[in-house]
Amino acid sequence: MKPTLLILAAGMGSRYGGLKQIDPVGPNGEIIIDYSIYDAIRAGFGKLVFVIRHYFEDAFREKIGSKFDGLVETAYAFQELDAGLDGFTLPPDRQKPWGTAHAIGVGSETIDEPFAVINADDYYGADSFKMMADFLSGPDVSLTDYAMVGFKLRNTLSEYGTVARGICHCDDNLFLRDVVERTKVEKRLNGACYFDADGTEHALTGDEVVSMNLWGFHPSFFVHLKAGFSRFLSEHGAELKSEYFITIPVSDLVESGQVKVKVLPTHDTWFGVTYRQDKEIAQRCIGSLIEGGTYPNRLWEK
Repeated sequence: MKPTLLILAAGMGSRYGGLKQIDPVGPNGEIIIDYSIYDAIRAGFGKLVFVIRHYFEDAFREKIGSKFDGLVETAYAFQELDAGLDGFTLPPDRQKPWGTAHAIGVGSETIDEPFAVINADDYYGADSFKMMADFLSGPDVSLTDYAMVGFKLRNTLSEYGTVARGICHCDDNLFLRDVVERTKVEKRLNGACYFDADGTEHALTGDEVVSMNLWGFHPSFFVHLKAGFSRFLSEHGAELKSEYFITIPVSDLVESGQVKVKVLPTHDTWFGVTYRQDKEIAQRCIGSLIEGGTYPNRLWEK
């Protein structure tokens, strides 16, 4: 059975004005998600599940989803504020989505096979998808064995400002021990640094392993997500800006010894459009990959 790719795209409507405009990075209007899906299909993924919002479903299907009709099985799941609350009363003033782990959880009714998770607007590289597809298609994925693609920190930083990164600590066999979220991570000439809330600076080498939200799971993970979300709601549900990040249930499971997460190291360069100037870098990177033969000039021939 081929693995599924779960694509977290529920935030695209707010970022792109209801999908009226989406930043192109390819020569024929391709956006970052096009290249991720192209890499995933080549790597052996057999199904796409888009996590979106109801209010821009029609625009998303027309502008993005329609490209893949006839190429690969496609399904949709919806991250709404009232999804999966199981009796918890939604705070009347809550507007912020519940976070990445909640977004993954809404895909439970569409996925019965091992699956990977990505952000819609991040570029991960062909090697990353190949490694993850091989893991999910092989004997290593199980009820207690998951995976994460680990990027070198220096390959994920912006030239134009600070970013937030999940810095991973692994054992000698490259199994994840924990993920520590660092905000205000900044690129430096010979490495990087991050700043505490009080402004204290801490040096980083740039070779640290970081998570960019490319995870691989057995479908049993949905059971853990549901239980973890219930606990999260009981503790933080009344906070209007609290978020159930994917690192929360993963860290809980790893630290309690219930699962192991194999870190798959990649030398691919991640990029996204965090700052306006990042778009130019993304376009140059895609152009170089096209010139080098990684991608055709036009991805989708209809």
